[in-house]
Amino acid sequence: MDMIAHRYQIDASRVSVLTAAVLLAFALTRVISTPYYSINIPLAGIALTFSVNLNTAIAILAAGLSASGVDWLLRAHPSLEPGETVEHWLLPMLTTLVIGVTLDTLPSGLIWWLGFGLGGILLVVVFLAEYVAVEPADARYPLAMAALTALSFAIYLILTIALRSAGVRLFLLAPALFLVGGLAALRTLHLRLNPRTSGVNPRTSGVNERWEFGWALGIALVGVQLAAALHYWPLTPVRFGLILLGPAYALTGLAANLAEGNPFRRAFAEPAVMLFLLWGLVIWFR
Repeated sequence: MDMIAHRYQIDASRVSVLTAAVLLAFALTRVISTPYYSINIPLAGIALTFSVNLNTAIAILAAGLSASGVDWLLRAHPSLEPGETVEHWLLPMLTTLVIGVTLDTLPSGLIWWLGFGLGGILLVVVFLAEYVAVEPADARYPLAMAALTALSFAIYLILTIALRSAGVRLFLLAPALFLVGGLAALRTLHLRLNPRTSGVNPRTSGVNERWEFGWALGIALVGVQLAAALHYWPLTPVRFGLILLGPAYALTGLAANLAEGNPFRRAFAEPAVMLFLLWGLVIWFR
C-alpha cells in the first residue's frame, strides 16, 4: 500500500535552543584554560598514559546534551512511537563528540572559529534530518536518509583527519575509529533496512526492525586493522582519512545491498565504484 506523503514541521525554537546550548559548551573551552592531567593504566606490563583536561569532560557532557536534546525535539513529532527516540541519539552524539575533538585539535584564531561555525551547521542539519527520519511517510524522508548517511561518514572522515593531524597514538586511535566507524555503519544500515521505509509498520505487522550488529562490527574491525597497518606510513591526514573512508563506505553499501536481496554482482557494483572514486581522490590530495 502506498503511503501518503506528509511534511511534519519541527519546532525551530527548540532547534535553536539546543544548538546554542551545545555551541556554548564548546565556546567555553576557549575561555576556560585548564592543565592536562595524566592517567596511567598498566596493561600487560605496558603503561598506557592518557592526557585529559576540562575540554574532554565538556565534549562528553555536550554529547549527552545532544542526546537528551534530540529526545526533547522528537517528542513533539506526531508520529513518534514509544521508545523510538533511542536510535536517533547515535548520530547527534557522534557529531557532537567529533566536533569537540576536532575543535580541541585546532589552533586558536580564525581557523578555530571557522570550525566552530561549520560544526554548528552540521549540528542543525543532523537535528533536522533526525526529526524527518522519524516518519518514512514524510515527503522529505529520502533526502533526510541521504543526508544522515553522508553525515555519518563525513563525521568518520573528519575524526580520522583530526586524530591523524594531532598525532594520536595507535592505542587511542584504534578504539576511537572502531566506535565511530561501527556506529556510522550501524546507523546507515538501520536507515536503509528499516521496514517502515517500504510502508510496513513493524508494530502492527510483526516485522522487526533490523539492526545489523554483525556487519557493523565487521566493518569497524576492518577499519581498525587498516588504520593500524597505515599508522606508521608517511601519509598526510587527508590521505589517511580517505583511505580508511573508502572501505568503510563500500562495505556498508555492500552489506545493505546484500541484505536487500540483490544479486552479488549488482550489490558489489556501486560500492566498488565508490571505493575506486574515494581511493582515486588520494592521488589528488597531498
